[in-house]
Amino acid sequence: MQTGAEQTGAEQTRAGQTAAEQTAAERTAAERTAAEQTGGWQPGSVHIGVSERSGYGAVDVRTGARWMVERIRAARDAGLESLFLGEHHATGGTYYQNAPMLGRLLAEWGDRPAGALFLLPLWHPVTLAEQIGTLASLTRGRFILQCALGGGEDQFGGMGVPLRGRVARFESSLDVLRRLLAGEEVTTQEPLPLRAARGGPLPPEPVDVWIGASAPAAIDRAARLGDGWIAAPGLTPAEAERQIEHYRSCCAAHGRPVGVTAIRRDVHVGADPADARRVADPILTHGYRGLPPESLVVGDVDQVSQAFADLDTLGYSHVLVRHLVDDQSEVLASYERLAEVCAVLAGP
Repeated sequence: MQTGAEQTGAEQTRAGQTAAEQTAAERTAAERTAAEQTGGWQPGSVHIGVSERSGYGAVDVRTGARWMVERIRAARDAGLESLFLGEHHATGGTYYQNAPMLGRLLAEWGDRPAGALFLLPLWHPVTLAEQIGTLASLTRGRFILQCALGGGEDQFGGMGVPLRGRVARFESSLDVLRRLLAGEEVTTQEPLPLRAARGGPLPPEPVDVWIGASAPAAIDRAARLGDGWIAAPGLTPAEAERQIEHYRSCCAAHGRPVGVTAIRRDVHVGADPADARRVADPILTHGYRGLPPESLVVGDVDQVSQAFADLDTLGYSHVLVRHLVDDQSEVLASYERLAEVCAVLAGP
């Protein structure tokens, strides 16, 4: 039995914890609002977008391309708020390249934000500035540049680019890109020597830059150089919490506001929990892309909504979904249920 003094002390401790939790929640909300206002997003609950799959293995190439168009129509109809495509090169398989494919998908997408991930060390910055300017001209909403270092000897070797020195090339390329997209004439020295370079067309609005990063030094670079940070898809909830705290601390160390915080989640939304497991289990039992099971989101509307709400609580402003199943009819049905997830997260 607690004494009066013990009870009072316990109450004070609980009150202190509650106040600390409230302060943390208020800080997270304030950071999200600032980031959203900077990027033109409406403040509120976590934003759900799509990072659409681009690799389709042995599927007939026309069928895979048609599936991508059908999936983006479904994502649009579900009310998802942003569209992104990834990038890989020299894969040896069917991997649709992001610039031409995004140009086609924008015809379906409407006026919501869209963009693509580019592995900057693999691109000449003038060529990429021209691609981005063209895509931004086609985008009825805001264009967002996602970028990352990239990796893999096969990918870099296949493109004739040395893996060594990619960090310096990344930073130099990003600086040149921003200057070209702002309409500047650019002359630079190594590692990207340019003489009186210009790019065009110029984007109709400024292009935000979200940087994908998972290593501590890379997250620090995202905080220093980016308008936002994209967390890796394989993070467990505990890792996602640690990494967003690291990103916040890096932003503070550089005297910069916390930007957009996005995380990809590979998902399937079933009609009910049993239906979700029926579809996903055959894939998960063999291991899915080497990702930890805790990083995947599989369940019915309520379960998926809760998983996304938990990421919202951690401070992530954007969840970018990618479907983990192959069956096209199941993917389209999951997209339909994502409309219900968005409604749950938006609240009454």
